[in-house]
Order: sequence, then C-alpha cells, then structure tokens
Amino acid sequence: MSELSEPQNSESIPNTFKVYGPFSGTFAPPPALPDDYFEPTTSDLKIAQTQLAARTQALTNAPLQLRATREAAEKAKRDRWPTTTIRIKFNDGTQLEKVFPSTDKIKSIYAFVRNSLQEQVKPIKFILYQPPRRDLKVSDLKVKNLSLAELQLAPSSVLLLRFEDESLNGSNVPAPLAAEVMALAESLPAPPAQADDKPSESSTKKVGNILQAAVGEKKVPKWLKLGKK
Repeated sequence: MSELSEPQNSESIPNTFKVYGPFSGTFAPPPALPDDYFEPTTSDLKIAQTQLAARTQALTNAPLQLRATREAAEKAKRDRWPTTTIRIKFNDGTQLEKVFPSTDKIKSIYAFVRNSLQEQVKPIKFILYQPPRRDLKVSDLKVKNLSLAELQLAPSSVLLLRFEDESLNGSNVPAPLAAEVMALAESLPAPPAQADDKPSESSTKKVGNILQAAVGEKKVPKWLKLGKK
C-alpha cells in the first residue's frame, strides 16, 4: 500500500492508496478453440434451462420480497464486506485504487479522485461509471443517498472515468494525476500466460453464453424447447 509521509497539502492528496501505471507489455493471444467447443451439450442445455427458470422466478418474486427481508440481506452484506476496494481506471490505462468503508457514499470516491488530480484539472467535472451505461453521478438522488454496499460496489469494483472536457478522454492522453501521485505508480502485474494444452470444455462458460442468448430473445429459443422434451 502506497503511503505519503507529510504531503505538501494533506487535504489535496490522499495518504493511503495505490497507483498502477499503464500496462506496457504485450498480451499473448489465447489458443484457438475447436468448433465443437461452442456447441452446447445436452447437459449444458439442462443446466441452462434450470438456471433460466430460477432467474425468471427470482425476477417475478422480487417485488414481493418483504422489506424486513431486504434489510436483513443488506445488513448481511455490510457485515460480510465492511470495506470496499475501488479501482478507478483512466483512459490511458492508469489506475487508482483505494479501500473505503462500505457505508461510505459515492461522493467519497469523487473526492478521492478529484484530490488526486493536477491543480488545473480539478475544476473540470467528471463522471464515474460502469459499462455499458451505468453512470454513478453525485447529482443523481438514486445514487448519492446510497452506500457503496447498496450500490452493489462491495466488496470490490472497477469504475471508469470520463471528463466533460473531451480532450482529456483520449486513450493517448496521460492520466492528469498530480506529480506526487504518479511518483508512487507501480507496474501492473503481467497477466498469466495461457497454457499450451488444448483447453478443456467449460460448462460454466457455455451455460453463461446460453443464458445470455436466451435473455436477449423475446421468444423461447428452439434448442430450449427441445431441451424440455
């Protein structure tokens, strides 16, 4: 964990955080997968059908969940994850990481990021978001009044950042972080190398793809109808 001792401005620079510079290495391409890897087996279809039915039932019953039950579930989350690790990723790949109490609001993350920026950039507004389209705006009442746990950010989440000034959003634009912050930058660990062995079939991945395709279709897919026989 990076620590600043006696910073010039204790209010402007956080004293406990991590900084990761952009990854400068190269990623090894994954091994080619055989065509039959993407063909769901009978077992995959049955698992997908069961999980899809359970998901549909959960969505149907969600409005009927008692308030006390919801509050108990939220308390269980808070007890299980008292802290939340947030990593903010800039467009050039630079990343800031800090641990917050899970009871904190989103404004704490905004304050941390803003205090880490260069002085001339601090007045420029920015938005923290999760792809594809989940903006976590402080001005949004549905966001600002919820804790990090209630925002489903615990126990850890990666947030992206975009400035209102588009000139700061290019992938070739260095993250406008204060020099004192960038001086603490570490290198991101290289991703693990892919094994040369022929990849084994993963039912979990297949089922995930099947469910994603099923949710996107309004009608029941033909293969799912066949699986019911």
